[in-house]
Amino acid sequence: MPPVVDAFGILRLGGASLAELVGALGTPTYVYDVDAMAAEAREVVAAFDDAPHLVAYAVKANTAGCVIRAISAAGCGADIVSGAELRVALACGIAPDRILYSGVAKTDDELDAAIACGPRGIGAIQVESIEEISRIEARAHAAGRRVRASVRVNPSLELHGMTHANIATGHDEAKFGVPRADVPRAIGRIDESPHLELVGLGAHVGSQFTSVAPVVESARALFDFARAARASGRSRSLAFVDTGGGFGIDYGGEGRDALRPSDFVRAVRAEQRRAGVDDLALYVEPGRSLVAAHGVLLARVVQSKVAAAMRWLMIDAGMNDLIRPALYQARHRIVPLESAGAPAKARWRVVGPVCESSDDFGEHLLPDPAPGAVAILDAGAYGYTMASRYNGRQPPVEAFISGGRLVGATRRESVDAWVEERVAAGA
Repeated sequence: MPPVVDAFGILRLGGASLAELVGALGTPTYVYDVDAMAAEAREVVAAFDDAPHLVAYAVKANTAGCVIRAISAAGCGADIVSGAELRVALACGIAPDRILYSGVAKTDDELDAAIACGPRGIGAIQVESIEEISRIEARAHAAGRRVRASVRVNPSLELHGMTHANIATGHDEAKFGVPRADVPRAIGRIDESPHLELVGLGAHVGSQFTSVAPVVESARALFDFARAARASGRSRSLAFVDTGGGFGIDYGGEGRDALRPSDFVRAVRAEQRRAGVDDLALYVEPGRSLVAAHGVLLARVVQSKVAAAMRWLMIDAGMNDLIRPALYQARHRIVPLESAGAPAKARWRVVGPVCESSDDFGEHLLPDPAPGAVAILDAGAYGYTMASRYNGRQPPVEAFISGGRLVGATRRESVDAWVEERVAAGA
């Protein structure tokens, strides 16, 4: 479950005191409740009942091995978007045939690695353009293997106002997927190739949707293409439809965006039955919805600054640690780690140390005088995986909670190593 405040005013995640973790591990530090993430995964799997399916966890959301292993043990495969993510997924024990590979610019080396996995390669390479088919075919021929492919359809939806423009992927100007008009040609090209086998049709229209409508509309287009392919006598090997992910979470914590990932699954399954293609396996690709709510970013307060009508709270976590507010204008709740006997509250503008005006986490109601440390909530997805070393800052630590206790943590990198590497660059 998300962080809770105990009877003594101590903020806990997965039963562990976050204030104690600050003392033990320092800051900035990401903390994840691995048990809660696994429980989210089990709930999505259960939503399929006994229908054929695959829940392919979108590894890009959180690439920590501890997290991937827990989600895999809960019954999930993986959706990956790079050769490095493929290696991580395999090393964490995910079977090759439970891995889907998406992405618009897969290199030949990355394709070769996916094709070489296991006895038959990975579960499917998701084709994102007509042009990519020839490249995959050439690598399959060179490897002497028949490669399983899926066509990622761009359903050309109007998504304005449904999510942030930077994470909307199913519209006409997006780089992702095969345009609707080209889908029959893509299916035909794959079907005619002796080196490729069409096993799926997929789509992923964006992220952080708080309504099932865009996901269902996209799924409807997929089911139409599946019916048409069957009616033409093609695609006898078609085994699944992949309706993607994008299931949103309630970043505001107010219960207004309270749809569960299982609600999206059930809505798409109902549409699949109406379309008469429910004999095909249904695949989904959740990422954020499994991990975001069960991770926090811990930060110490460096100082406050009061000038004119502004009240700033400077913390030691910045946009290099959590870039979502700067990149997507996202808002994450910020709360003190200890609130027992908290003094009066004031509106503080919480900012980080990075030399950019966009290093700004927004205005928050926090104790006055300021607390010594805070937690940035709902940070389990797209936090550490998007972190950088900008301004010579070091990556945050990641800590893992299971069974109410700390079960592992990464090491904090030395600033000295970065300085030495930079000084030596080009020498």
